[in-house]
Order: sequence, then structure tokens, then C-alpha cells
Amino acid sequence: MAEPSTTPAIDPPPPVTKSWADEADEETESSASVTTAESSSVNLDRLKIEDNDDNPPKLLDDPDDSNIQAVTSGETPYTSASKFEDLNLSPELLKGLYVEMKFQKPSKIQAISLPMILSPPHRDLIAQAHNGSGKTTCFVLGMLSRVDPKVQAPQALCVCPTRELANQNTEVLRKMGKYTGIASECAVPTDNNALSIAKRAPIMAQVVIGTPGTIKKWMSFKKLGAARLKILVFDEADQMLAEDGFKDDSLRIMKEIEKVNSNCQVLLFSATFNDTVKNFVSRTVKADHNKLFVKKEELSLDAVKQYKVYCSDELAKIEVIKDYIFEIGENVGQTIIFVRTRNSAQMLHKSLVDLGYEVTSIQGALGYEEREKIVKEFRDGLTQVLISTDLLARGFDQQQVNLVINYDLPMKHTASYTREPEPDCEVYLHRVGRAGRFGRKGAVFNLICDEKDERLMSKIENHFGTRVAEVRAQSVEDYKASLKEAGLLQ
Repeated sequence: MAEPSTTPAIDPPPPVTKSWADEADEETESSASVTTAESSSVNLDRLKIEDNDDNPPKLLDDPDDSNIQAVTSGETPYTSASKFEDLNLSPELLKGLYVEMKFQKPSKIQAISLPMILSPPHRDLIAQAHNGSGKTTCFVLGMLSRVDPKVQAPQALCVCPTRELANQNTEVLRKMGKYTGIASECAVPTDNNALSIAKRAPIMAQVVIGTPGTIKKWMSFKKLGAARLKILVFDEADQMLAEDGFKDDSLRIMKEIEKVNSNCQVLLFSATFNDTVKNFVSRTVKADHNKLFVKKEELSLDAVKQYKVYCSDELAKIEVIKDYIFEIGENVGQTIIFVRTRNSAQMLHKSLVDLGYEVTSIQGALGYEEREKIVKEFRDGLTQVLISTDLLARGFDQQQVNLVINYDLPMKHTASYTREPEPDCEVYLHRVGRAGRFGRKGAVFNLICDEKDERLMSKIENHFGTRVAEVRAQSVEDYKASLKEAGLLQ
């Protein structure tokens, strides 16, 4: 790929591995009911890419080895960006990308999606890409490039499912936009409400990133104006719009914007898309929107090796973690252990601490400040093992995480009388994505305890069209071989 060459006094750095993230929470804020918007004429059938379409859509000219396809609307010509200079970014933004972010060239999804985001007439975009692909950069760069620093009013809004993700995206934006003079504000709930919303000054920052509940409240109190918004981003759209998530809040936010602004560009980014998201799109996204999708079977991360370990009971699970995975994989990097419930997180944390291990755990019942402290300690490398509910399943970005342990397999929340439990394959995909960010090496160990776990694992394998190799529970050789295969042991 050609080296960037036109930026004055800024030389692109040598290639480096860089990663981006998006998180999602098991928790949701309470939301008010809302009357849904009227349906538009979007054809839902075209929200997926068909291999044998009699009239194939126009495909953006994507990089040679890319499996990402774009479906464009209208007659606007788009050309993929081989370098950031192709995007007509300001010198200040280019400096942020090269000097602060230490990027060299756009990733696959950036090369394809950024021209669609930044080119007039600024059509809405539905974008799907796997974890670690760089999608956060796409909408952060999109927001920064659309903002006029001279206008002191909200012009870009990003809605995130959790405060952790909102904080993380704000950090990325401030770092990337360091030289632009663009102000940002993070709209998240806090433990103390010293300054009530009613008493605070109106928002003048050009970019606002936050959670649906807080953003909705700021709008209700007329502290966050929408009249000058140019771009609205939904990060992790499937989580945002899930029935048990923030759909009502998201619809209310859209409704408030539509009252005063008909020209706001909407971007929906997520690794997975379901019928709920497609239904939301049919109500809120303009009919002439662009689409960018990766086929489901291509969403698995080849850089991450997956294994299953059969354990006779819960104690055997703990022994496998302690005597084999921790012992043999002691120096391979940080580890995240995913559990299904808060009680499991507390139980496993206590068990490992009692055995002399330094571990931390995070789950939704903790206060905001405590959660931030735990996440920061893990990011800073002060702790090596983090036990988590699916609070951190989506997009938690930590460069040194090479091992993921599924102490419990992810399961869909179904009625108690449902006979057959169903795996949550989307959550499984996100968990796996915590290792191997941006193509790095990683390994995932799934601990299987009973017939229910076996059926869940089998359904996950069938869903992704793969077979997960078995590691014998008490075989040192098997663990060493699996970590070598994953590239984590010599």
C-alpha cells in the first residue's frame, strides 16, 4: 500500500498494531415507553447480502483480500481509501491519526466505510464488522471530520450501551482529535448527583458521547440541543436496540432529533445484526441508506484458537483453571474469565483468592466508580486475571488479553419453563473477540460440565460451522499443545 506523502511536516510512523473497541453491559437503565415512529419504505430483505442475487447491487471497490461487501445507494461514486489522505481530512486530524494514534493506513472496514460516511450527500449507513476490525475509528473519525470547531454547539452524538464504552470512546475521540480544538462531553450516570441536570449549563461541546438514559434526560431538560446535529452514531446497535436493552430510549432520542432536525446522518455500527435492528432501521433510517456487511460465517476470528474441556463438576472447573490453564499459561498474557451470573462471579472470585491467586472481578451490581477502578487496574496491567459477567463481552479492548476462559457458556435468557436452553451465539462471538484483537494470537477454553453444556457447545459449533477441539482435563501435554497451536507458547 502506498505510503502517505502529502501531510506537511508529518511523517507516517512505521507500521504498528493498534486496536479499537466497543463494550456492552448486562445492565440497562430503566426507560420510558415511547410511541414508535412510522415505518418508512426500506426493503428489509436487502439488509443482508445474497450470493445469488439476480440483480447484484453495486459493490464498492474494496481491498483485494477483503471479505467485506458494501451495498451503496443512489448514484454517488465511492472509492475505497488506500491512505488517510484520500479522505480529505484536515491537517489537524491527520496529525492526530499519525502522531497520537500511530496509524499508518486505513484498515479494511475503514477504507470502505469512511468514504461513504464522509462524502456528500452523507447518506445514513448500516455497518457490520467483526470485533477488532477498527469500526470505532470509523465513526470517531466521521464525527470529528463533520464537526465545525468554530460552532460551540452539539454537532455529533454517539449513543453507547454502557458507561464503560462511552468513556472508552470519549478517550479515543479526545486522543484522535487532540490537535483539532474540538470539545467533547461524556454523558453517563454518576454515583453522586451533586449537580442536578436542571441546574447545569446547556451543553456547548461539539461532540457528546454517552448512554441512552443520560442523553435522553439531558434532552428532556433541554440541556442537549439537537438542532445543529450533523451525525448520530449508535455504537453496538444490536445491544442498544435489544428488547431488554435500550430500544425505548433510543427511539425517544431519535424522535427528539427528528422534531428539530431532518438532515442528521445516522450510523449504526455493530458486529452482529438481528431482526430487532432491522426493524429499527425500517422506522428510523432513510430509505436511501448505504449498507456494509460481513457474512455470518466470516465473522469467526481465525486468529483465536478455541478449545473445550470436559469437567465433572464445578470444583473440577476451578482445578482446571488453577492447575493447568494458569500454571501452564502463566506468562502468556492477561486472562478474562466469563461467567453467566453475578453470583458465579462472586463465587469464583472468592475461590481463586482463597487459593492464593490475585484476581479481580467486575459485574453490574458494582458502583460506577468501583467498576472504573477495576477496569483501569486491568488496563494498566496491575492485575492479570479479570472475572466478568457479559458486562465486558463486547469490544472490551485490552492489548495484552490472550486467554479467554468461558467458565459458563453464554445462554439466551428464556422462560424458566423452556425445555431446551439455547446458546447466545452473538455473545459467544463477542467473548471470543476479547482475545485476538486486530489479528493477534489468542486462545479460548470452554469449560463443559454437564449434558446441557454439551448441547450448548454443539449448537455453537453448528451455528459457526466449526468443530472445537477437545483438551483433556488433566493432560499437561494437551494444554501445552493447544497453547503452542495458538501461538502463545514456544
